[in-house]
Amino acid sequence: METGIKTSPLADRMRPINLGEFLGQTELIGEGTFLRKAIAQDSVPSLIFWGPPGTGKTTLARIIAKETKSDFLELTGVGSGVKDLREVIVQAEKNRSENRKTILFIDEIHRWNKAQQDALLPHVEKGTVTLIGATTENPSFEVISALLSRSRVFVLKQLKEENIAELLKRALADKTRGLGKEKVKADAKSIEIISIFSNGDARVALNALDACASQSKKITKELVKQVLQTSRFLYDKTGEEHYNIISALHKSMRGGDADAALYWLGRMIEGGENPLYIARRLVRFASEDIGIANSLALPQAIATYQACHFIGVPECNVNLAQAVVYMAKSKKSNALYTAYMAVQNDIKNFPNEPVPLHIRNASTKLMKEIGYGDGYKYTPEFANAEEAKQDYLPEKLKKRKYLPE
Repeated sequence: METGIKTSPLADRMRPINLGEFLGQTELIGEGTFLRKAIAQDSVPSLIFWGPPGTGKTTLARIIAKETKSDFLELTGVGSGVKDLREVIVQAEKNRSENRKTILFIDEIHRWNKAQQDALLPHVEKGTVTLIGATTENPSFEVISALLSRSRVFVLKQLKEENIAELLKRALADKTRGLGKEKVKADAKSIEIISIFSNGDARVALNALDACASQSKKITKELVKQVLQTSRFLYDKTGEEHYNIISALHKSMRGGDADAALYWLGRMIEGGENPLYIARRLVRFASEDIGIANSLALPQAIATYQACHFIGVPECNVNLAQAVVYMAKSKKSNALYTAYMAVQNDIKNFPNEPVPLHIRNASTKLMKEIGYGDGYKYTPEFANAEEAKQDYLPEKLKKRKYLPE
């Protein structure tokens, strides 16, 4: 047993084994929360954990299984399928016959196609397994609606720098699972740098600490910088560089400088940024900064997101480059953005303006009697556009113009 502990990676050894060790996610599993109560009462429903890497999705699933004395069976969305599911269900049915619960954890559940998810559905419905799915992608788009309707979706957030720092300190002090027995020491600045570099990912932080410890038992900021001297480190080194570079990319595209936009894109990709994050920003840019000036920008951005999702890095890099250059060279208009900001402002100031009677839906006799739909002009029946004109906005806002003529 001792040998297994020593040879496994630090990140695996330091994986929390109970809720007391689990750092962060207090809104999810803090005292008094739904999930904390459900675990205590042994009434955990099927769950979908949505969040970035290294936030504890797998760890929390394991803890739930342990706390509820359930058999923990695990599949991955990559490399497993219906055949593997059948084998798991055989074990789950055996467990059920022995009055033992089964938690089926599916990592990267978004990788399973509709047919594979459909095959899982009846076993969740019957309660043969309690599903815990983990995904880095929006489950609304990646998990079939039938499974979503039978599960609770919980969002796990990136760990804060102070959470990562606490985790590193634990690893340095722990003599059983961590580095305490080897008497590895790290100064405060070293811990701070690793905490910033990890970008909220506990696994990255512990791997970095482990790499430093393999070089010296006295970890200094100079050693940390030496070990982490990669493009990714340079990208994340100040904690705010991520936001600085996405801002530079956005402004370069807005200003029409395709060369600068490509450069900042490269800084993000080569620094290890998730391509889907960049693609999502392009989707936003297509409507916010281009909008009605070029109606093809949004389909281009959506296609880029899909390409990144289908083929991943490094192959999708050229797809992102194509979209970035397209956005930079496209005509720009922020009319939609400013129009919606004006709409938001009016809704804030006039939150409950009544719908004009003539454009209300008269679905009952009573509604018709009190004037719903009375005087409405059905536009297709009018040959003259002027004759078809009528007010569609509430009385206090009927002269508003949100978009330019």
